[in-house]
Amino acid sequence: MTCRLIGNLWVTKPDLSGESSTINGVVMSFKDFEFHPAIFAGITASGFSRPTPIQQQAIPPILSGGDLLGLAQTGTGKTAAFVLPLLQRLMNGPRKKTRALILAPTRELAEQIHENITTFAKNTGLKSVAVYGGVGKQQQIAKIRNGAEIIVACPGRLLDLLNDRLFNLKSVETLVLDEADHMFDQGFLPDVRRIIKQVPTVRQSLVFSATMPGQIRHLAEEILNNPAKIQINYKVAAPTITHTLIQVAKEKKTALLKTLMQEWDMSSTLIFTRTKHKAKNLALQLQRAGCNAVSLQGNMSQQKRQSAMDGFKDGRHKILVATDIAARGIDVENISHVINYDAPDTAEAYTHRTGRTGRAEKKGKAFTFAAQDDGKKIALIERHLGSKMICEQPAGLEHIESEPAPQKQHRPAPQHGRKSQNAATKAPKKSRRSRACTFDFGLRKSA
Repeated sequence: MTCRLIGNLWVTKPDLSGESSTINGVVMSFKDFEFHPAIFAGITASGFSRPTPIQQQAIPPILSGGDLLGLAQTGTGKTAAFVLPLLQRLMNGPRKKTRALILAPTRELAEQIHENITTFAKNTGLKSVAVYGGVGKQQQIAKIRNGAEIIVACPGRLLDLLNDRLFNLKSVETLVLDEADHMFDQGFLPDVRRIIKQVPTVRQSLVFSATMPGQIRHLAEEILNNPAKIQINYKVAAPTITHTLIQVAKEKKTALLKTLMQEWDMSSTLIFTRTKHKAKNLALQLQRAGCNAVSLQGNMSQQKRQSAMDGFKDGRHKILVATDIAARGIDVENISHVINYDAPDTAEAYTHRTGRTGRAEKKGKAFTFAAQDDGKKIALIERHLGSKMICEQPAGLEHIESEPAPQKQHRPAPQHGRKSQNAATKAPKKSRRSRACTFDFGLRKSA
């Protein structure tokens, strides 16, 4: 890994050799941070061997009590980068009161952060509570009132509880905004601003984001005081991932996916669709084809969402079909394949999706199904990657039949004498679906 200081911004590029992480030639380990023995025991129990680049750079300024702005993608070790120094700071000082608040855009991400805190803090006596909608309030309120030092919350539910005046945030010492860009995407910024007004002005503030849209930049400028700025190659896909493009007509995508799932060795596969409805239906179609699949989308109850997540994590479900929003917070180390059933709209979304595989220096594979009207998206993604994706056409693609459209009941058409008879005897038009999809995006002169 190499580090370069540009102004007050550290820019890090990963070391692809597989050797220990270094800064200025010095090998780093978690022992170098001198964490409390109880915290270090949690690190050891988690199987962490050495800090990732963002952990190396974020932990020291957070330990010192300073503000921080971190730009990093999922899969970089971002959660531990702020949880570990946060726990270290909370080891000193009062207990049984809320001293840290972490805001996250989705229930899954809030639960994942809470689980990480629980693991790292097992021997410290520090407690955390996850606060989000879709479940009852009473248990969350009870844990806060019983003295949880850390609240990990989605803005909507937290603001709901605060408006009921069931507790307050007057004792908060550290505020963390995780995946701030996605809070902006989901329209949470007004709620976030209302929550910030209820937190003491004298505090430590940490903002983590994968991208930096103008609204997030303005928010960071408002709440951060002379922050350390860390950028971990946040726009670049992990080098451990192989990127493959499969050109296929829209109506053949599902049939092709079923074939690939049966023929390829995919130990754990995450499939992305554009809509909640499609995620649900695609998972059902895969189940009917004999695949061990489950969906994760916003219309599911929290209990069903958690069951789907847990089943995918422990291997009971080999395939998870999800939307971008629902997939926030998926933290599964051994995902072997990511399939973009629907091409993502932005290059940043592509990096977010594919970043679920190829973690912890393991190899991962990302496949993108591209229809003819996806040309501009693919060109943008390839420009972002810095190279063309591998263009692969599975054997027999031209013989794969289109997936039949759902049958709808129609009233019989009225009969109009000779005209109706002529229509009945008229030869059917040739379906373009029978053709193999061999279109070219125009920018792809070679594979």
